[in-house]
Amino acid sequence: MSLISPKESGWHGVCDLRLINRSISSKLGEPFTSYQARCNAPFKIMRGSNNSDGRFEIPILHTAGGLVGGDQLEVNVIADIGTSGLLTTVAAQKVYGTVGLSLIHPQGRWAKQLCDFDISKKADLEWFPQELVIFANGLFEQNMHVDLYPDSSFLTAEVVRLGRTADGEKLGAGSWRSRIEICRHIDDKKKWEFVDQLELSGEALSSDHGLADQPVFGSLVWIAPTMITSEDLHELADQSRELKIDLEGTMACSALDHGLSARYIGSSSQAARLWFYRIWGNIRKLRNLTSPTKLRFWPIQENLITETMCNKN
Repeated sequence: MSLISPKESGWHGVCDLRLINRSISSKLGEPFTSYQARCNAPFKIMRGSNNSDGRFEIPILHTAGGLVGGDQLEVNVIADIGTSGLLTTVAAQKVYGTVGLSLIHPQGRWAKQLCDFDISKKADLEWFPQELVIFANGLFEQNMHVDLYPDSSFLTAEVVRLGRTADGEKLGAGSWRSRIEICRHIDDKKKWEFVDQLELSGEALSSDHGLADQPVFGSLVWIAPTMITSEDLHELADQSRELKIDLEGTMACSALDHGLSARYIGSSSQAARLWFYRIWGNIRKLRNLTSPTKLRFWPIQENLITETMCNKN
């Protein structure tokens, strides 16, 4: 599976990561994950670190100033049995406008990203990139494919700003496309846990059934280990809806058969991020894991009031 076309010019960046279970060789056999990586420009892996429960936090840096039409990125991750990792990005990703700027490609050219996550048994992967900002007339397409097992887990959240609204800019003729496919291996068969395909452009940007002229869209998806009960998931969804208090925007959250899905529409990427951070904290608590720590590279973090809200339930 690949979005890459040999006929398309542009920067083709690939980041290959493998999470490795080092618990056996660690002191007293405590949980410990490390990794191996191979990247080419514009990707670079920054120095990572383990938290107290052995989860490895890996910051990924995109060294270019942003994406232009024809640029294509691939992030491929294999999480070995029993590993736990948190992948994040060092800075917001920018996508520059191309529609109407070239006589050769007047319709514009797409920047694309492919994420492929192969999560083994008893493994736990979290993918929390920073905000994606699409400039006026920018075109961006992302495809994400996830494979996991009954006792493994995958959590991701994304916040997208359509246009540099601080300058009064809108997306214009630009577009954002996203497709997420998550399937579970059960008894040598595959079961689809979550499939989601969206395109935000044209009328969908202004329609009351779309973004209603709001510039920020956010999405969080958690596919849980199957031993998490339906009652726990519905209670988690109820708690998540309560956690939107004091935040601006429209927020919705619902339980899946084996997970949770949350959406944000509004004007504040900070509000979207804070709400997702609160949900993230409650997911960790439900699983008896350590609370999310403040990510070293993120410019906006939760405050003590918010953390208290997450921990009081």
